[in-house]
Amino acid sequence: MPINEAVNNLVSDAQVWRREIHQNPELLYDVEITAKFVADRLSAFGCDEVKTAIGRTGVVGVIRGAKGSGSRTIGLRADMDALPIEEATNLPYRSRIPGKMHACGHDGHTAMLLGAARHLARTRDFSGNAIVIFQPAEEGGAGAMAMMDDGLMERFAIEEVYGMHNVPALPIGAFAIRKGAFMAAADEFTVAIEGKGGHAAMPHQCVDPIVAGAQIVTALQTIASRTVDPLDSCVVSVTRFEAGSANNIIPQSARLNGTVRTLRAETRDSVERRMHEIVTGVAGAVGASASLDYHHGYPPTVNHPAQTDFAVAVAGKVAGQDQVRSNAPPVMGAEDFSFMLEARPGAFIFLGNGDTAKLHHPAYDFNDAALPYGMSYWVNLVETALAP
Repeated sequence: MPINEAVNNLVSDAQVWRREIHQNPELLYDVEITAKFVADRLSAFGCDEVKTAIGRTGVVGVIRGAKGSGSRTIGLRADMDALPIEEATNLPYRSRIPGKMHACGHDGHTAMLLGAARHLARTRDFSGNAIVIFQPAEEGGAGAMAMMDDGLMERFAIEEVYGMHNVPALPIGAFAIRKGAFMAAADEFTVAIEGKGGHAAMPHQCVDPIVAGAQIVTALQTIASRTVDPLDSCVVSVTRFEAGSANNIIPQSARLNGTVRTLRAETRDSVERRMHEIVTGVAGAVGASASLDYHHGYPPTVNHPAQTDFAVAVAGKVAGQDQVRSNAPPVMGAEDFSFMLEARPGAFIFLGNGDTAKLHHPAYDFNDAALPYGMSYWVNLVETALAP
């Protein structure tokens, strides 16, 4: 299905913006260069208001429609931050900053929303207000929450909010979405184990925290298989095990770290309770002691039913209904857009990035062929939702 000619005419500029952002990646809240780049362009496009320093370094643009006298307001969100990864491409626009790269496509997300903002500010073919939100610190810094703590929803009277993320392996021009839990909660944990150190040749005089830790790791794997409903989803991954300093010493202590992913609040709570039982019980069984520090991260990303149906219809107008997967399987990755969906009705959709390296991979690059589809989705969403 053809993309609007006016949107197609923006692709070359959006590609330039995207590649400039790609060359200058910034992490978490330290996105001052990117935020200025965004704010300068929103001002040049003629947005009615451009606000900076929301959630420390977030940027918001207000575009008022020129059709009718409606006052409905919707928010569109893109993320701006990069990742602490050394880029492994030979692209002419590869990262200029050692150890930092846009390995998740936030450069593309920002460029697409900029392109949509330019079109909307030029045509204003809608009634009400479109709020374009450029967020810092999605990659673990909860920038969405920081912007909301600064009054994002209330200051701009946002009634509904929508987000988008690219996905490798999903074809260019295709979209994927589902009602309800679409992405997982992401929690982190640390297990501190205390034993009794000593000579490795005399283990009977010691309490080995490594043995306790190994048994805890094994026991934690029973949570998904024996505690959680088989029709539910849960991941418990121990990703780090630290202990010891020499071959002939049983250490005094050990430390485990990892992540928990769940789709339901009830499952999240039951997993945390079960982890406490396992950690203290297994350690005690071998004569050690252990404690669990469990940190709640991003909640599940839960799409609202009516807004999901609306997003499906809009994506179908852009790509054709046969290119919209409206009941896509949930993903156990996490996204802090979840905080915005807890505050307002809305929906989060995936956009195909084609046959590229996976997200968070050193060889990943956002596919510029996806730009017109993402921009067209944003434009159609605003003009349909805020039709006079």
